[in-house]
Amino acid sequence: MKNLLTIHPTAKEFHDMWKKACDTAAKCISDAKDVNKKRWDKSHMEPDFKEGNHVLVSTLNFNNLKRPKKMIDSFLGPFNIIKLIGKNAVEVKCTEKCSRKHPVFPVSLVKPYFQKEEDEFPSRKKKPNPTRDSGSGRLPWTSEENHQDQQDQT
Repeated sequence: MKNLLTIHPTAKEFHDMWKKACDTAAKCISDAKDVNKKRWDKSHMEPDFKEGNHVLVSTLNFNNLKRPKKMIDSFLGPFNIIKLIGKNAVEVKCTEKCSRKHPVFPVSLVKPYFQKEEDEFPSRKKKPNPTRDSGSGRLPWTSEENHQDQQDQT
């Protein structure tokens, strides 16, 4: 009564084959993780936001701006960062326009704000503001019919 359980040689071979297949699959998964990590690390940089920076917030999840989605700007702001919440979220000081929104946003919906310099393109000619014609009192790009319609409405 020493050995009551005997394993059939075919079952032993199947067990060895199954164990080898599982080890190979685990190695392939580990290799795939390493490749994906290298690919991610190559193109991804940690956000370098600091308290006091100005940022723009994406309007992707804003559904109460009362205009058609295609007419809304992609980003609102600039907002001032009050506090960093871990590596993946920032708390901003909201303006009155966004006062009903929660002030914490993930860094994926935030991008840095760079203020434009007036002297960025010094040789670029600035367009003068349109002025009304002194004789007709209409703007230069409006036609006579449009001008008449505007006067009739008032």
